[in-house]
Amino acid sequence: MPPSLTSFADDARIALDNLADRASSLVNPAVRLGVTGLSRSGKTVFISSLVHNLLHGGRLPLFEPVQSGRVSAVRLEHQPDDAVPRFQYEDHIRALVKERIWPDSTRAISELRITLEYQSASGWNRLFSPGRLSIDIVDYPGEWLLDLPLLAKDYRIFSEETLALARKGVRAELSRDWLAVTGAADVDAPADEMQARDLAAAFTGYLKACKADERSLSTLPPGRFLLPGDLEGSPALTFAPLEFPSKGKPAKGSLWAMMERRYESYKAVVVKPFFREHFARLDRQIVLVDALQALNRGPEAMQDLERALTDVLACFRPGTNSLLSSLLGRRIDRVLVAATKADHLHHESHDRLDALTRRLVDRAIQRIGMAGAGIDVMALASVRATREATVKRDGHELPVIVGTPIEGETIAGERFDGLRKTAIFPGDLPENPESLFDSIESGSPDAQLPDVNVVRFRPPQLEETGAGIKLSVPHIRLDRAMQFLFGDRLA
Repeated sequence: MPPSLTSFADDARIALDNLADRASSLVNPAVRLGVTGLSRSGKTVFISSLVHNLLHGGRLPLFEPVQSGRVSAVRLEHQPDDAVPRFQYEDHIRALVKERIWPDSTRAISELRITLEYQSASGWNRLFSPGRLSIDIVDYPGEWLLDLPLLAKDYRIFSEETLALARKGVRAELSRDWLAVTGAADVDAPADEMQARDLAAAFTGYLKACKADERSLSTLPPGRFLLPGDLEGSPALTFAPLEFPSKGKPAKGSLWAMMERRYESYKAVVVKPFFREHFARLDRQIVLVDALQALNRGPEAMQDLERALTDVLACFRPGTNSLLSSLLGRRIDRVLVAATKADHLHHESHDRLDALTRRLVDRAIQRIGMAGAGIDVMALASVRATREATVKRDGHELPVIVGTPIEGETIAGERFDGLRKTAIFPGDLPENPESLFDSIESGSPDAQLPDVNVVRFRPPQLEETGAGIKLSVPHIRLDRAMQFLFGDRLA
């Protein structure tokens, strides 16, 4: 985040926090890992599976410290930040493993510390390193991350951009009621609390409609309008974009002035504290995206996902930490963008999902003119809910995935009860993602995207060992994600 987005006082507090973190790391080495994602991408499932696999000796062939046998112990410990709610790992893993239901999604910030004891691969490091690394996992909603660009925008720019986007494509239909209320508002009129409430409620309704499963749009700031928490009903969340009048800025005491003041309060009360107290202290970051859901919803959802990724990546400052930068202006030196739910595809399409997501990220990087160093992309499944099989149809073998659809899921007119397994052909992604983006950018209403069957499956039923201990949850490429995010810190 460019320094201009923070005040001198903010920078001083960030520097003090980083000094405290650095001093603590001298005694207990730690890495702060941010975990976030865009709507319904599986942040809670990712953290739960990562911790469960580390604690229970999961199959992690590509996570070198475990594969080589250098990790001797793994345990959960008390987190360092007492004012931050604890990530309720035990509740979430119980839901996954015992109840076979997906845990509730992230609605606020939480934290969890997991500590690994290991033997360094370097004899020299073994002399000076305590052989212990704590990973402080900071879980926060993706909507909060998408708020950070607001720090660089005044109320007029925010209004102009939000209104312009609301009038495009499918958003024009979803924003009709809100735009009607906004269009009838006199921005020069004296500020009125009831009118402000009506405008904010209509704007929030529009944002919720964009986020709904039927649309799955991703660019939806301000994020706290969707996740208000204890700020619900506060003036800082009671504003909405307005049309800037052609005759110039309205006077003090006007509706415009009220909305402008509350927008600035939102940045001061909501966005800046999150940036200063949490985001600016991160070392590594993973951003989870549900590219399959966007693909299934059509060209506009894909374009909106790319727009959101552009905003997300603009928030990061990938680069190598020096001692000074760690103390005064911490830099997130590794960012992983992961497309989730790879288990909804046959393994032949895993690399294609990887390539599609990489192309999205590359385009986002080009748009904001930043270097791609320190950024990686992969497709994964934090919890593998399906297995692969083949079925014969018309004399040909067809690759399918087998799982238990969630109760209420409908496939080809058949409604499932949440108990019965079924096999489906998930569809294929194109070998070359350029053909997909060419189709999206054609602007044609008849543009065709790959037909991918996105079915929600229940978590898998885990086998028990002879001792009655459930094995670690299965996954796809979770070990690769671990290796990229913190494997180097265990060298």
